[in-house]
Amino acid sequence: MAQPQVEIYTKWGCPYCVRAKALLDGKGVTYQEYDITLGGPKKVEMQERVPGAMTVPQILIAGRAVGGCDDIHALDRAGRLDPLLGL
Repeated sequence: MAQPQVEIYTKWGCPYCVRAKALLDGKGVTYQEYDITLGGPKKVEMQERVPGAMTVPQILIAGRAVGGCDDIHALDRAGRLDPLLGL
């Protein structure tokens, strides 16, 4: 099964972003990271794709918003993250 596209919006120095990326890295997941530290078009894009999102990280799997750091860790503990990632 092919791995779906994984995208993560982050900011420099964000400890939650570091934890989320560490979980994905530990699973060998390839992801596209968008740094929105300085705002700009990627921040606007994040807010359009994830309405109401005011914090980072924001993680999307196959175009579907799955939340932030606590959310993907909860999915992992529940055994629901690996199937989403095609693992």
